[in-house]
Amino acid sequence: MGQWLVRSSNDDHSFAGTGPDSQVPDNDPGTGQPQSRRRSPRRRALLIAGGTAVVLGGAGLLLPAPYIVESPGPTFNTIGEISSSPLISVEGHETYPTTGELDLTTVYVAGGPNGGVSMAEVLAAWINPDDAVLPVDFVYPPGTTSGEVKEENAAAMTSSQESAVAAALAQLDIPFTEELSVAGVMEGSPAEGKLENGDILLKVDGKPVEGMDSLRQALNETGGDAADVTVRRNGEEQALSISPEVSDAGTYQIGAYLSIDYTFPFDVSIALENVGGASAGTMFALGIIDKLTPGELTNGQHFAGTGTIDAAGNVGPIGGIEQKMVGAKNSGAQYFLAPEANCREVAGNIPDDLVVVSIATLDDAVTAVETLAGGGSAEGLGSCTDDA
Repeated sequence: MGQWLVRSSNDDHSFAGTGPDSQVPDNDPGTGQPQSRRRSPRRRALLIAGGTAVVLGGAGLLLPAPYIVESPGPTFNTIGEISSSPLISVEGHETYPTTGELDLTTVYVAGGPNGGVSMAEVLAAWINPDDAVLPVDFVYPPGTTSGEVKEENAAAMTSSQESAVAAALAQLDIPFTEELSVAGVMEGSPAEGKLENGDILLKVDGKPVEGMDSLRQALNETGGDAADVTVRRNGEEQALSISPEVSDAGTYQIGAYLSIDYTFPFDVSIALENVGGASAGTMFALGIIDKLTPGELTNGQHFAGTGTIDAAGNVGPIGGIEQKMVGAKNSGAQYFLAPEANCREVAGNIPDDLVVVSIATLDDAVTAVETLAGGGSAEGLGSCTDDA
């Protein structure tokens, strides 16, 4: 920028010449010098001020900005391979050949704890319709470190994989067991002073706790009255009396943070590195179902999608849905499965020639893939445009 200013100032007085159309300016009566060669203090000050502003403005564009930039990330075929190995592997149960693609989609996040972005990068992202710019505090709590982000994303990915296996097996009516163990107790809650970390919930009023759904049902049936809660603590069963309290949602809770431990009848492993978060759960579950069932779920078609999932097969909302649809389109996907809870962000932002179907459960997702892969229409399936 400094060189540009020097050239411009030279160009400002280069009009004095000797050609037929040139005009030699009058001499300044005070100095005897041509007036065009004399630069006033006012003009010099303006040039210096302008140059300083440009330099400072350029430097400001390079400074870190309090924003994050979300861009379309790569996609990964859950029924394909990654680094020459199956992304999903099954041992101890018969599997079947698959074709086509069931892509999980990702978002590349720059800025915040992951490393600062400059104002120039933010401005470029604002101009690019495929990117999104968000304030850092909108995404990460103040003081969050990169290590914490990586740890949370890794934990979420592991949890989503376990939930995906559970949801897939439940969809296929393959039995498995799950234990609920106490991971923490809320201060002032009914469980405080009674439940301890590591306690395994066995029964509520004599009814077996076989998972989150059965626990919720048993607690709701108490109506807030004292319940007999049986736990396994240090290998021994203990009987406790806990009175659940009603939540803002109208359900009854005991105020404990719970961890779910699954025991599956065979091994399912998912090989995916450097990708974090829980949003791939639905596509993992679809990939597992395709591998465990005869026939080809996709019929060779290219599907992509996103959505969290729980053991009961409920599909939850995710972030960056617009960038994920763009990533799916860029990878060649024909169809995209979007969580019903994300329909507000989907409507009006669907890339050209990408068919988007909204889903609320894993059963919805399976039905959508089977229908579209079989040549059926998307009209009878979930539509985000109808919900907008």
